[in-house]
Amino acid sequence: MSRSPLTIPERQVRPSKLQAPYPRVRVIVLDDDVNTFEHVVQVLVRYIPGMNPDQAWKLAHQIDGEGSAVVWSGPQEQGELYHQQLSAEGLTMAPLDFS
Repeated sequence: MSRSPLTIPERQVRPSKLQAPYPRVRVIVLDDDVNTFEHVVQVLVRYIPGMNPDQAWKLAHQIDGEGSAVVWSGPQEQGELYHQQLSAEGLTMAPLDFS
């Protein structure tokens, strides 16, 4: 008795509704009269991925000179974490910016 091979139909994938991209945010540190340049630099290097001391010093000077600086931008969930960590270390933070 001869058996024909079993043919499994290919699964057809239906196009789903386009998902909106995860919201992006900007994490902004504000100038204050409490934190030293050294503390700002240490905190930024500790918590912001890929941040090196030279970048952190430039941002600290921008914060001091302009009143604020965007220290990170990206997906909301990560931004919320970094915002929380920087705030817990005593940095003065602007609310997350969704622009």
